[in-house]
Amino acid sequence: MRKPTGDHTDLNGVRVLLVEDDPVLLMDLELILAEAGAVVVGLCQTLDDALLRSDTVDFTVAVLDYQLGAETVSPLARRLLRYGVPFILYTGQARGDGSIGELSQCPIVEKPATSHTLISALRAVLAQ
Repeated sequence: MRKPTGDHTDLNGVRVLLVEDDPVLLMDLELILAEAGAVVVGLCQTLDDALLRSDTVDFTVAVLDYQLGAETVSPLARRLLRYGVPFILYTGQARGDGSIGELSQCPIVEKPATSHTLISALRAVLAQ
C-alpha cells in the first residue's frame, strides 16, 4: 500500500486515531499518515481499546477497520457520529456488502488502497 503521496504535508498537524487489528497494516497506516504530516495519537487493535481511547476525544479524525476479529467497529463509529468526529472505514468489506449495514453511508476506503486514496479520503471527510 505504501507509495509516496506527492505532497508530504497533506494532513499537516491533523490528529488521527487508528483502529486496525492487523499489526502490519497498523504500522503501515501510521507511517503513511506520519509522512503526510498527521499526528497519530492512538493505535488500537481491539474494539475495547478503541472505545476506551475514544473517551478522550483529542483527535480530529479516525481511520477505522470495520472488522476487528469477531467484532465490528460499529459501536465506536456510532459514538464518533454522536460526537461529530469524522472518520473513514478502511476495510475489506465492499460498500454493497450487507454486513456493513447502518454504516454503509459512511466514507469507505476499500482495502487495499494506495496512500493517495487514503489521504484523499481523509481530506474529504475533514472538509465536510
